[in-house]
Amino acid sequence: MQAQDIMTRNVISANVDVTVEEIAALMMENHISGVPILDEDGAVTGLISEGDLMRRVEGSGSAPKSWWLSLFSWSESTARDFIKMRSHRAKDIMTRNVHVVAPETPVADIARLLEEKRIKRVPVVENDRVVGIVSRGNLMQALASIPKVTLDPSISNREKREVVMGALAQVPGLNPAHLNVVVEGDRVDVWGLADSDAVEKAASVALDNIDGLGEVSVNLGRIPNYVWGI
Repeated sequence: MQAQDIMTRNVISANVDVTVEEIAALMMENHISGVPILDEDGAVTGLISEGDLMRRVEGSGSAPKSWWLSLFSWSESTARDFIKMRSHRAKDIMTRNVHVVAPETPVADIARLLEEKRIKRVPVVENDRVVGIVSRGNLMQALASIPKVTLDPSISNREKREVVMGALAQVPGLNPAHLNVVVEGDRVDVWGLADSDAVEKAASVALDNIDGLGEVSVNLGRIPNYVWGI
């Protein structure tokens, strides 16, 4: 399964000249929580999320420092914070280092990117144009759409294992190469590695969607951050 299979295709975007107020209205009108910002050529140059707007609200009530105290504590980051809190221009508050993926990017890679970068969505770009967006919600919908499979009682353990591996391969963020799967009769044991509790739970859900399995045991350890170079 790839990005193009699960992405939202009708992407609501805005250009760099819109105001923060217009972005907020756009989000409310379309019931979305993130808006890609495009430059004059239509390429992604930034992204504004619900979190970016909420931080402005949370910071608006902060008491300003005395002018003389600011002389001792001024820094470039302080000026940037002031801009993000006070500017009415979307281009001043947007996140500029936007992670993007291609339509052919595997869903598992997208799930890992969202987890590693602690982001909630990623634009899908083809030929420098936004063709879709994948959010955590899209990933969950992909998992929920895994079809129910009914095993024929007469098939062999090897054939059952192939069905089990196929189901596990559909789980976002789970790499079958990191798994050891043993099928004996109606019992299935899965050992290996996962990068979060959610991925381990998703593996169990995937196997629950197979009718005809007996006792299922899923035991996945966590992948240390250094494995991904973090």
